[in-house]
Amino acid sequence: MQALLEGYVSQELFDEFADERGEPRPHYRALARTVGAISTSDFRHRVEMVNSVLLQRGVTFTVYSDARGTERILPFDLLPRIIPVADWTQIARGIAQRVRALNAFLHDVYHEQRILLEGKVPYDLVYSSAFFNREMLDVRVAGDVYIHVSGIDLIRDVSGRYLVLEDNLRTPSGISYVLENRDVLKRSFPQLFAEYMPLPVDDYPIRLREALRRVAPATTDDPTIAILTPGIYNSAYFEHTLLARRMGVELVEGQDLIVHDNVVYMRTTRGLSRVDVIYRRVDDDYLDPLFFRPDSALGAAGLFNAYRAGNVTIANAVGTGVADDKAVYPYVPAMIRFYLSEEPILDNVPTYDLGDLRQRRHVIEHLHELVVKRATASGGYGMLMGPASTAAERAAFADAIEANPREFIAQPVIQLSSHPTIVEGEILPRRVDLRPFVLYGDEIECPPAALTRVALENGSLVVNSSQGGGSKDTWILGE
Repeated sequence: MQALLEGYVSQELFDEFADERGEPRPHYRALARTVGAISTSDFRHRVEMVNSVLLQRGVTFTVYSDARGTERILPFDLLPRIIPVADWTQIARGIAQRVRALNAFLHDVYHEQRILLEGKVPYDLVYSSAFFNREMLDVRVAGDVYIHVSGIDLIRDVSGRYLVLEDNLRTPSGISYVLENRDVLKRSFPQLFAEYMPLPVDDYPIRLREALRRVAPATTDDPTIAILTPGIYNSAYFEHTLLARRMGVELVEGQDLIVHDNVVYMRTTRGLSRVDVIYRRVDDDYLDPLFFRPDSALGAAGLFNAYRAGNVTIANAVGTGVADDKAVYPYVPAMIRFYLSEEPILDNVPTYDLGDLRQRRHVIEHLHELVVKRATASGGYGMLMGPASTAAERAAFADAIEANPREFIAQPVIQLSSHPTIVEGEILPRRVDLRPFVLYGDEIECPPAALTRVALENGSLVVNSSQGGGSKDTWILGE
């Protein structure tokens, strides 16, 4: 492997592993020594072993749009990403600040609406959001906590500065890969850990369970928690089952729930059992056919009435999507200043407001230079990567933006940081992002459990698994 490491050449952007001289950064030096002492054949054997273990464990995701077959193993790269304690301290402070402000925003828009009245966020932006839920107006939620679990996507620019790319506040996924990546790497490649003691990630499910216990209705001292899954065909079903098992809670589908006198019960082999907290992995529209989509079979009739009556906690709260609408994203720094009287610790990526005629014209004239995203899309879908686009694609996006500017945002292309990655037996630089997970029970905590996603195609900036990306184990170092 020494020859492979010596042949590694970083690109003209921020490299997580190597400094400006091409030397390993201080926190990577021990890893470089360890990897350099391993034979290429041994390394390739371990790559094959890891893929075999992941296949046996069923660590898969679903690509709905691929006619060749939907179930795939998420590619896992054996070279871990290492984050020193100083970086993690800044990240944890920044994402905790952000979640606190976003949670305050959600409480405000569904109650007093001060931020709208004072003009810091436009009324029409909130009320036109596909994720704004009018049924939630004046509904009290347990502990005033709306965002119990969030995944905040971070990138690093060419200077190495961390920026927030996106807030995932509805049903953020990916924690199962964090847990499995660490477990598989420890078992198959213990040598990599010889000179490192990364902070543990395996206590995340227990932390999640305790956070959910803290927001249970005050009707019991021993609340029953259930994870509500759409079922086996959902892209994150493996994650639902893993979390239920490791949290020691029930995994249920909508057909397993029944609501009587505004109390939620689940059917068990012992009869009906009351449910106090539902960690839902089902979108708002499918939770209750009486209030939302009448054709939904994924939720339970009467669930929303039980929720409004305060007899069950739903995590994350109904209506949280208005806060992670991409068109609302540019206003998060203003939320931090408005609710917390603080300056943002982590900056946003500069974003164009396409509702503004001047900015919209600039964007349409410069589509070849920009990234355009649909405000309601996720997973890398519905996006124009300007520099890699065709004239026909740009023309189609220009027409769509003119027809409905509220549905899009535009941003400059940020050259994501790169990290050494094994590609067909070579170690090559590939772009990465970072998704730390934040928990909010009676207080906000940032477990050292973060997902690094990697774009496996040369030059690609799209790290989503649905677009061919993979993942790495993320080592957050202690003191």
